[in-house]
Amino acid sequence: MPELPEVETVRKILLKNLKGRTITDCLIFWNKIIKTDNPEAFREKVIGQTINDVERMGKHLLIILDDYVLISHLRMEGKYYFNQKDNDGEWKHIMVVFELDGEMQLRYHDTRKFGTMHLYDKVNYLTNPPLNKLGLEPFDQNITVAYLKKHWANKNQPIKTTLLEQNVIVGIGNIYANEILFASKLHPGEKTKNLDDQDYQNIIDNTRAVLAQAIAAGGTTISTYHPEPGIDGKFVNELQVHGQAKKACPLCATTILKIFINGRGTYYCPHCQKLK
Repeated sequence: MPELPEVETVRKILLKNLKGRTITDCLIFWNKIIKTDNPEAFREKVIGQTINDVERMGKHLLIILDDYVLISHLRMEGKYYFNQKDNDGEWKHIMVVFELDGEMQLRYHDTRKFGTMHLYDKVNYLTNPPLNKLGLEPFDQNITVAYLKKHWANKNQPIKTTLLEQNVIVGIGNIYANEILFASKLHPGEKTKNLDDQDYQNIIDNTRAVLAQAIAAGGTTISTYHPEPGIDGKFVNELQVHGQAKKACPLCATTILKIFINGRGTYYCPHCQKLK
């Protein structure tokens, strides 16, 4: 699943290709992807709208139109293709096509059909699902030790599970949770309520450091993430523990283990990341 660095990379590519273009038609091949309108109403609203910006909140892409904001969540395998109208390209799993001026198309491709699209007026998109329940961006300076303690101090669940929730800090998924906890020397199964102030500060600092490095590298190449032809996420070469089971820890040479926490594959070093 694309996480914050991957979605940020996609955002930049979409902005480069879409800013200033007008939607001339909209073809919907999978009605269930549209969550706020019936498909025909969605189509009527977006036709004639100009794409003024592409923003991001957490793992959500925000396509800013004249009167509306289109909120797109890629979920497991969503991808966007920017093509010439007469280019056959990849059509098998296309869910939505936005026809654009200049004989161009923006095609949304989703093998699993888990992606979602919400369309709201500009005046209320932040107060409606899915954005109204999101926490703060990782780089927001309001994320402090006091902020995390307020929300996490009584949580009797693994810190790995807590990091994956999106209501306090947004954008962290499985890959980066594993990397952040390794950098913070925290066992992924440690109960959140056992963390002290230094642990909170380490999570804040390492979340920002890991995500910034991943964004600079274009994200992590995974089987479901291909932001643009010829572009691969180079952070895959920097992963310390994720996907490294049975390999040596880069810090102490202990064998990295893989376990499952709430069904999510979790990688850690049993020497560097001990339970308290």
